Parts: sequence; structure tokens; C-alpha cells
Amino acid sequence: MAGNLTLDALKKAVKAGEIDTVLVAGIDMQGRLMGKRFHAQFFLDGGWEETHCCNYLLAVDMEMNTVPGYKTSSWEKGYGDYVMKPDLATLRVIPWLPATAMVLCDLLDHHTHEEVAQSPRAILKKQVARARALGFEPMMATELEFYLFENSYEALRDTNFTGLKPISAYNEDYHIFQTTKEEDVMRAVRNGLYAAGIPVENSKGEADAGQEEINYRYSDALDTADNHTIVKAGVKEIAWSKGRSVTFMAKYDHRKAGSSSHIHQSLWTKDGKPVFMDKDDAHGMSATMKHYVAGQLTYAREITAFLAPYVNSYKRFCIGLFAPTKAVWSADNRTAGFRICGEHTKGVRVECRIPGSDVNPYLACAALLAAGLAGIEQKLELEPELKGDMYNTKGIREIPHTLREAADLLLGSDMLREAFGDEVVEHYHHAAQWEISETDRVVTDFEIQRLLERA
Repeated sequence: MAGNLTLDALKKAVKAGEIDTVLVAGIDMQGRLMGKRFHAQFFLDGGWEETHCCNYLLAVDMEMNTVPGYKTSSWEKGYGDYVMKPDLATLRVIPWLPATAMVLCDLLDHHTHEEVAQSPRAILKKQVARARALGFEPMMATELEFYLFENSYEALRDTNFTGLKPISAYNEDYHIFQTTKEEDVMRAVRNGLYAAGIPVENSKGEADAGQEEINYRYSDALDTADNHTIVKAGVKEIAWSKGRSVTFMAKYDHRKAGSSSHIHQSLWTKDGKPVFMDKDDAHGMSATMKHYVAGQLTYAREITAFLAPYVNSYKRFCIGLFAPTKAVWSADNRTAGFRICGEHTKGVRVECRIPGSDVNPYLACAALLAAGLAGIEQKLELEPELKGDMYNTKGIREIPHTLREAADLLLGSDMLREAFGDEVVEHYHHAAQWEISETDRVVTDFEIQRLLERA
């Protein structure tokens, strides 16, 4: 279910005075919507064909700092333009913003009009094309968790982000009464996203005070990543409109459960038949599925920088709070990094539990797909299933402990260099190195509290 608006329907809505603004947005390295607000008539008069943005949007950090050292754009090169090419299949109404529609864009080189290799949407589209060349249609779903706070973003900034007050006082996992108290926000989220063309299934309380989860129907890989990005933006905007705030940090408090974005994956034939199902197998897994999972296990450590992109991401990987610490597989076992769901059904799939809610969905889905397809192409053999408590099982493959470790593995990955290209690997390795250096130089509240008097 892509966008719910055609160009002709937009013309009618503009003429009727129902739409006056069109958000034209590309995706940055952090997975955020970046772009412009067009007057709807200008968009119809020609803006729908293309517009432009500064090429620094794929070379800045979370603070929008002009990070030195990128090959694609720099002060030396003058920070020129990219072409933003609207993908009209993503055109949709945004009901929580007055008289507003939105379209997502691909980023193209200004001179060649080829897609920019480092752009997240292009990276995922390349892996989808690779899967289709092998006869597969990759289907995916992402689950998004986040914390909802009583504070507004403005109030938090005024207090230097102290005094965070979760919307509830206790663990609300599946808790109907507590989530009833949050319906002013969550009902608006479900209905708003559904009306924007996102096939929302449900929301629920998650595993800590104030923690929420929003689920939307699986789709093809690109549509899933598009939906994920719009969901994050929509949740923030709807919460803000009601005087609340949310965070998609992987770990906002070391005492609380982290927020995940589990990614479910399966391959289907072009005529809609499940490639992963084999009803005669012990787990209902076909040989192709076993190769796919074997690829993800073999390359799990190399792709982790795309699944956990910030220093903070690795603070989520702790024992006993449902975030994995081991990159192994198990059937319906939430302590493993890769969980097989839907055994013996056409919905049999692999759920990667490594990504947090801070993930860029395009990069994560692309990395997982690249690893799985490598497993199929190389006919990798699936290692035996591990059962029981993975947290306390010794001597098995571990998720990298830090972004520093994951970045080194990314840089040395021949598989990712072949799948994505050297320029993409080096671009995102540079992004990881910048995140590490920025974190290394900052004195934290923890250090002051621990050392100021006693050191």
C-alpha cells in the first residue's frame, strides 16, 4: 500500500481548496525527511517533475554539522546541488497537517541524473533489484518502539532535557487500562497514519513505563522503509501537536528497556508464492530460506553498523531486557538475534532483533537483504539451531559491543563492498567514525557525577 493520492486527484483537491501545501522530501543518512514545502499549485505547475537540494544533506550529522572528510561533498567542492526527483507512487495526504500532501523523492546527481549511490533509498533499491534478478520479491516489516513523555519538546529544551516524565508510571506491556490513558495520542497516531496510506495494524504498550509500539502491515522492502520513515515523522508531529514528546533513541535511560525496530523478512516469487516455506522441514524452512538465514548469520557482525548506527545503539544490547546480545538463530526465541517466526505456515520468516528504533530503515533492510542474498548465491549452510537462554550461553557469535568495533567490521567487509560498492561502504564508515569522535570528545553527566568530587 503505497501513497493514496494520484497527481490527477491532487489537481482536483487543489482546485477544490482541500490541499494547498505539498511536502517534497528526500531521505537523509539518519533516515529523516528532508526537503521543502511547496505551494500546491507550483508543485502541479512543474515542481512534481524535479526540484533541488544542497548535496550536504548526505554529508551532515544529526546536528546538521558540515562534517569534513566526505568525498561526495565538501567546502572544497562548493556544496553543490542534488536533484530531488519525486516518486509519485508515494504521493499521499498527510491528515494531521492542515491541507497538506507529501511525496518522497529519490536523490539524483545534478549532472548525470543517475541516483546518488550513497542515498539510502538508492542503496535499498539496488538490493531489491538484485533480489528480483534472482526471481525473488523481498517482503519486509518493521516494528517500531518508542517512549511517549508528558513533557513537550519545548519544555524539555528549556530544562536541558532533564525531568523526562514517561506518560505512565509502570510497565505497560499489553496493558489495556494504562494505554487507555494514552489514547489522545495513540488513537490520533493510528487513525492519522492509516489515513495517510500506512496500513496500520495496531498499537500496544511495550515493556516499560511510557513505552509504545506501533505495527503496520508488511509490504515490499522499499514500501516498508518508506512507511517506517513516515511513521516516525508522523508519531513525532502528532505527539508534538498534543503537547507531548517521543523518543526513538535506542536507549534513553540505562535503567529502562531499550526501544527496538525488529525487521521481519521473507522472499516470495514474482507470482506471489512463498519461497521460504517447506512444510516437510522440521521448522517449515525451505533450502532457500536456510541459505538466506545462513548469510545473515555469517555476515551479521559486518552489517551491524547499519543496524545500530550510533554509539548509544550499543547500550541497548544488555542481558534480560529482550534486546539480543548474540547473533545466532533460534525458533520463536526472543533471546536470539535472529528468530524464526511462523513455522510451518506460508508466513514463515526470519525476524532480525538487532536493530533499534534509531535505525535508518533503508540501510538496515538493504544490509540484511545483501547478507541474505549472499547466503543464497554462495549456498551457505545453516548452522544448527541454538535453544534456551542465549544471554548466558558462552562461546557463540556475539553482536559487536561498540560502534567502534562494528565500524571496523564494516570497513573490512568484502561482501558489503561487492553489494553496495566501495564508495558507499567508505561513506558510511566515515559517518560512523564521526559519531565515535563526537561522542569521545564530550564530557557526560555520568563522568561529572562519578568523578568531580572523588577523582
